[in-house]
Amino acid sequence: MPASRQRPGKIVCVGRNYREHAKELGNEVPKEPLLFLKPPSSVVWDGEPIVLRRESLRVEHEGEIGVVIGKRMSWASEEEAKRGIRGVVAVNDVTARDLQKSDGQWTRAKGFDTFCPLGEESSKLPDLDNLTVVTRVNGVERQRGKSSEMVFSIPSLLAYISRIMTLEPGNLVATGTPSGVGPLVAGDVVEVEIEGISRVTNPVQESR
Repeated sequence: MPASRQRPGKIVCVGRNYREHAKELGNEVPKEPLLFLKPPSSVVWDGEPIVLRRESLRVEHEGEIGVVIGKRMSWASEEEAKRGIRGVVAVNDVTARDLQKSDGQWTRAKGFDTFCPLGEESSKLPDLDNLTVVTRVNGVERQRGKSSEMVFSIPSLLAYISRIMTLEPGNLVATGTPSGVGPLVAGDVVEVEIEGISRVTNPVQESR
C-alpha cells in the first residue's frame, strides 16, 4: 500500500481557523488554536461512501487542507515544522452538527466511521501560503477558502501542536474549514479539492 493510502496514526484537527466559518456558526475566533482529534478508523478514500448515521439528523461537509507529517516533531519552531511536512492532502472533516452541539465536545460528532475522506497526498510540497480549498456538492461550489485567510498559519499550527503532543511521520493535521459548511443527504456526491494539489470525491449513502 502506498504511503498516501495508509491510515494516519493520529489525526489532529483545528477548529474555527477561518473567521467567517466561526462567525457563521455563532462562535468567537479562539485566542489559541482549538484542537480536537478524529480517530484513524474514520478514514475513507476517494470513491468510497460517506455513510450517514441514524443518530444524527444533520451531517455536514467541511472541506479542509490537510498536512501530512514527514519528520518527528516535538517542540518544533515554525521553520522546523515547515521543513517537517511530507505533503498536503484534501480532507473532508464530516461532522454531525446536531451531535456536536448537544454533546458539548466533538468526539462522537466527528468520529463516526467514514467521516474523514482523504485524497491523494501531493508528491511535492506546495507553497503553504498559496493554497485554495474548494468544496462542491453535486458539482455546485459551497466552500472556497485560502490558506492565507487562516487565523493561524500552517507552520504556526504545527509548532503549537508539537508543544502539546509529539507529531510522528504519517500523522495528519487538518487545518480548519472555511465558511459555507452545509448538510449532506443520501444521493449527494461531495468533492473537496485543494486546487492543483489533491482531490477527494465521495458518494453519500443512507444511514446504517
